[in-house]
Amino acid sequence: MRIAYETAAAPGRPHNEDFVVAGPDWVAVLDGATAPAGVASGCVHDVPWLVARLGGALAHRLATGPREGLPDLVAAAIRDTMAAHGNACDLTSPDSPSSTMAVLRRRGDVLDHLVLCDSPIVLRHTGGAVTVVDDDRLDHLPGGRPYSRELVRGLRNRPGGFWVASVVPEAAYEARAGSVPLAGVSGALLATDGVTRLVEAYGWTWERLVAVAGSDGPGRLIAEVRAAELEHGAPYPTAKVHDDATAAWVTW
Repeated sequence: MRIAYETAAAPGRPHNEDFVVAGPDWVAVLDGATAPAGVASGCVHDVPWLVARLGGALAHRLATGPREGLPDLVAAAIRDTMAAHGNACDLTSPDSPSSTMAVLRRRGDVLDHLVLCDSPIVLRHTGGAVTVVDDDRLDHLPGGRPYSRELVRGLRNRPGGFWVASVVPEAAYEARAGSVPLAGVSGALLATDGVTRLVEAYGWTWERLVAVAGSDGPGRLIAEVRAAELEHGAPYPTAKVHDDATAAWVTW
């Protein structure tokens, strides 16, 4: 696999809460959830700590473990990260730090993929068509946006709500996961919603997103999203004007 990636913090923010990690035949992209101001997460660690620990735990298992299914590996990585919290953190808190996950792995002649929450994977097929592997349950909570904090915390990692990587290993088995023959795919893009807002808010198509990643690299996507944010503003009224942005482009 050839993997090119780029990640950038939102302008004006001191820390990047996205995370990307790759190996010879796999790549994972994570997007940590920023807690609202004044919310006590019950955890002494910040979001960058969470995504680094979670990404590191997943990387270790992808690199050294048996060829288990991706949901099993993600569940194990969540358990490893829970253990790393230690006794100082209240892992029963409904506001515990959380993250999306997008994972792609080549396994012989097969391409395995997993998406948990809103960091999609876009597969470019050899004929030029694209397939979007996404998990949009966060966009379809009752009542529509803007969601109240009480609604989100009540439906996080619950049936009928949405699922993220946090302190519930079973969330891994609710991810959108599957496999496709490698021969039918010519490239794949993994991205956080700081990049996919180009499609979801700024008028791009998934085909254009993949074409730019393939021709100019993932860094160009970040440059394009920063320009769109400055020109058009936040993608919806309660959203941040700028967000952390990460993209990984994979070929073989």
